[in-house]
Amino acid sequence: MDFQIGLVVAGVVVGFIVGLTGVGGGSLMTPILLYFGIPPTKAVGTDLLYAAFTKMGGVYVHNKKKNINWTITGWLSLGSIPAALLTLWVLDRFKTDVTAINAVIKYSLGWALLFTSVAILFKTKLLVFSQKHAGDKFHTESKTQNVLTVAIGVMLGATVTLTSIGAGALGTVTLFFLYPLLATPRLVGTEIAHAVPLTLVAGIGHASMGNLDLMLLGQLLMGSLPGIYVGSMLSGKVPDLLLRNAIAIMLFFVGYKLVF
Repeated sequence: MDFQIGLVVAGVVVGFIVGLTGVGGGSLMTPILLYFGIPPTKAVGTDLLYAAFTKMGGVYVHNKKKNINWTITGWLSLGSIPAALLTLWVLDRFKTDVTAINAVIKYSLGWALLFTSVAILFKTKLLVFSQKHAGDKFHTESKTQNVLTVAIGVMLGATVTLTSIGAGALGTVTLFFLYPLLATPRLVGTEIAHAVPLTLVAGIGHASMGNLDLMLLGQLLMGSLPGIYVGSMLSGKVPDLLLRNAIAIMLFFVGYKLVF
């Protein structure tokens, strides 16, 4: 595709918002790519590698701050990576019917956006609820906790591979329920650490099926890397709640339009 300044600007805006609020880039970037007329399969494939490269920097920072629980990351990956590979295999089997795949991706994308918007809107309430009701329950039942963590990984692996959405908002909210006593920065850091191998595997899989536009990826990264840096520097100086709620409402309407 040709160079489009609009895509670089989109990269800057999404990067800035992710740096500022931590809201997942996929849930914002994929609908923007569809708006620019990028086919759903190519939008998802490109966005997955965009997310992998963008979040690698996040892993470096969070690891330095000791904000990553590598054990939880391992259990999540045990479910998500095989689920991603299985989803890629299914997509590859039906790749001749591009119209049907694009329709499935758009529909799945819509539902993922609806769930993500709810997760963002009620994140604080869900956190309070999980801390109040879960307590130390799962911490005394480590086998149950590990099995449920792998199950969450399976769900995220399939959702992220199909739609490029869910690794951030959905992953963090589900972890809130399983690990209510883990500090929020560690939950966020752990989810980012898990998102990198997942989006990398899913992105490479999509690329092998031809669902990647390198020119598009370059334009997005050109904008998002400085955007994330500036957003991270200003994080905490802009009313976070206001911005998150505005994003959640926007995602809800985009999701609703894609589904209905």
